Amino acid sequence: MSTLFTVTVRDHLMVAHSLRGDVFGPAQRLHGATYVIDASFRAEQLDQDNLVVDIGRAADQLHAVIAELTYRNLDEDPEFEGVNTTTEFLARIVADRLADRVRSGALAESGRGLSSIAITLHESHVASAGYERRL
Repeated sequence: MSTLFTVTVRDHLMVAHSLRGDVFGPAQRLHGATYVIDASFRAEQLDQDNLVVDIGRAADQLHAVIAELTYRNLDEDPEFEGVNTTTEFLARIVADRLADRVRSGALAESGRGLSSIAITLHESHVASAGYERRL
């Protein structure tokens, strides 16, 4: 097992959506959801400045990804048509979009040594879901 360094930044996301299927009970109706989002950037080694990633750049990129989703009714977004936008699903969307930004150089040199990104969406103080992807 390899060891990893981690830097985590936090933001929040507010959406409206409904979920299809009896398993979701009252969440089948349109409702609002506010998530606290943690984005963890992981690397096996520190860079030449002893950083995993520049925290300011990481926070800016997370905020940019979230800005594409926040204050929207996801049921009305053609990208999510017919999809249950569960917490787990949204964690993957955020991780994938953030990974695209990392690959495009948005984190500059500090993003080159990253090995993975993990996203955790906190639904409340007692429940969260997440997704981790390699880079």
